Amino acid sequence: MQTNNDSQIRNATVLVTGGAGFIGSNLCEALLNQDNFVVCLDNFITGKWHNIEPFQVNPNFKLIEGDIRNLDDCQEAVKGVDYILHQAALGSVPRSVNDPITTNDINISGFLNMLVAARDAKVKRFVYAASSSTYGDHKALPKEEDKIGNPLSPYAVTKYVNELYANVFADLYDMETIGLRYFNVFGRRQDPDGAYAAVIPKFIKTLITGNSPTINGDGKHSRDFTYIDNVIQINQRAALTQNPEAINQVYNVAYGENTDLNEMYAVLVEQLKQFDPAIAGIKPIHGPARPGDILHSLASIEKARSLLGYAPAYSFKQGIELAINWYWENLQVPSS
Repeated sequence: MQTNNDSQIRNATVLVTGGAGFIGSNLCEALLNQDNFVVCLDNFITGKWHNIEPFQVNPNFKLIEGDIRNLDDCQEAVKGVDYILHQAALGSVPRSVNDPITTNDINISGFLNMLVAARDAKVKRFVYAASSSTYGDHKALPKEEDKIGNPLSPYAVTKYVNELYANVFADLYDMETIGLRYFNVFGRRQDPDGAYAAVIPKFIKTLITGNSPTINGDGKHSRDFTYIDNVIQINQRAALTQNPEAINQVYNVAYGENTDLNEMYAVLVEQLKQFDPAIAGIKPIHGPARPGDILHSLASIEKARSLLGYAPAYSFKQGIELAINWYWENLQVPSS
């Protein structure tokens, strides 16, 4: 296996779980463009066929329609794999509040199945999607990896348990794991539809269709919105790093700036009105705050910079411009 300056995976076999999802499909695309053989494992509960349809003609792409809750599917998917980029999970804080059992089943039992399969197959590195929700009620900003609070949702509990299991497997079985605490990732292919759609794609589509989005609460909640290409970069750096201090750690994945929802809305309108001037006149609706949401989120990315060489290239505003261009060109995004 060859690598390019420890920043891009090349000529390797990589398993992307949840590969038909938003983040997973972007990882699959980048890896295929870098001459890798990519295995995608997805059960299509939240993943979308159209996200991976262009890859089906690529002989270096293999789709396994399976479920991480099934150990046999996990064992099939890890055969001959060099690296695992584990993205499969049931996301959304509100969904976990409404259905904690399914969230737990997928995010904890499924995660454990993947760890066992990776251990038994002696996979070189297990990189997994963790979450900024792990910081819970810890109020200090910016968020630093070793200072967390109490979880505020079932989803947050499951993502913290993932970190605990990864640490135990690293200690007991000499595995190499790295967790990436994503902070509000956005970008191309993120689903704008459904009850649990993320705020940025949902607002973009609502505005494009001439309607008023609903901001939960007063709009002063802030987030460290993170463009998808920054996430692609750090997943590869985490898989390839040879720095012994960097392995078996968790890292914040963000840009290191926070934006409140009112500011986010203003930026969306400013960008979208270039395509349709009528959007400038659309005002948001303010609804009740959502239970389980944290108030403010801002990441320190110094640990990732120092140990992984992470250098996020896209700010919120740079990423928003690219994302809006993508959505405007893909107005007929299938909802299923």
